[in-house]
Amino acid sequence: MITPEKLQVGDEVRIIAPSRSASILSEQGIQVAKKSLEELGLIVTFGKHIFESDLHNSSSIQQRLNDIHNAFLDPNVKGILTAIGGFNSNELLPYLDYECIRQNPKILCGYSDITAIATAITTKTGLVTYSGPHFSSFHMEKLQDYQTKFFKACLMQTNSYEITPSLEWSDDLWFLDQKNRKLEKTAWKVYNEGQASGQVYGGNLCTLNLLQGTSYMPNLEDSILFIEDDEMTIPETFSRDLVSLIQSGGKINGLVIGRFQRESKMTEEQLLFLLDKLPILKSIPVLYDVDFGHTQPIFTFPIGGRVELNSQSKRIVVTQF
Repeated sequence: MITPEKLQVGDEVRIIAPSRSASILSEQGIQVAKKSLEELGLIVTFGKHIFESDLHNSSSIQQRLNDIHNAFLDPNVKGILTAIGGFNSNELLPYLDYECIRQNPKILCGYSDITAIATAITTKTGLVTYSGPHFSSFHMEKLQDYQTKFFKACLMQTNSYEITPSLEWSDDLWFLDQKNRKLEKTAWKVYNEGQASGQVYGGNLCTLNLLQGTSYMPNLEDSILFIEDDEMTIPETFSRDLVSLIQSGGKINGLVIGRFQRESKMTEEQLLFLLDKLPILKSIPVLYDVDFGHTQPIFTFPIGGRVELNSQSKRIVVTQF
């Protein structure tokens, strides 16, 4: 695997919008997020087309490609953050210049719909990419310390690190009301005890499943799979998507499931019911209600990197990233 150089103080990070347009972000939100990154010692610049917006609140395939390729080709840019997620980053996959990306390796970080483009790049080039905060995520105030801590641990330092649970979490629309947030106590939970290590793949489940049957889908054999889904899923569709992934991707070594949003109606009873139906999950370590996905805060993890998982002690150690 190709591991990109870590970000250092004074490095430039480029904001791109390979999915939804940055035009849906507020001016205040953009300024707060920019300031948050600048406080980490980073220089923030923006892709030329990220504020273009069409009927689907995105921009043309060519405009998005131009911003991605320009970011990878620009020697001053050391890291690339996505503005936000969306629905359509997989439109770009046949047209990306993977050789250009391979020859100019640098950090690419985002989550949700970005799972498609990040995973495709890792599969096609061997470049480790990252599931972690969008640029817009740095607008968030409460719970930002946890998010920033693991962003820095993964992208701004070189030592192996242990991912630990947050103290609190939230599933509210923080971008509409930063002050009146409902915070709940965090509890990572064990479905099946065990220990394993392996290469990390995953992110948003329904987005990752878009890659099945294409050359952009990685071989999941012996991997530690991290999966989550958003408020648009329901228990039945999550179960169907998980089964499809496990049947087609190779035997995994471990499974880590991100915390569900309330609107998904995924109760603990529902989750345990659907996990109980899968014999493979009785033989590998499985954790759930973990701090990544569409609740806040989230940690950053490497797609194509390696982790050690001990579900009994609820330990996740990132060893290659």
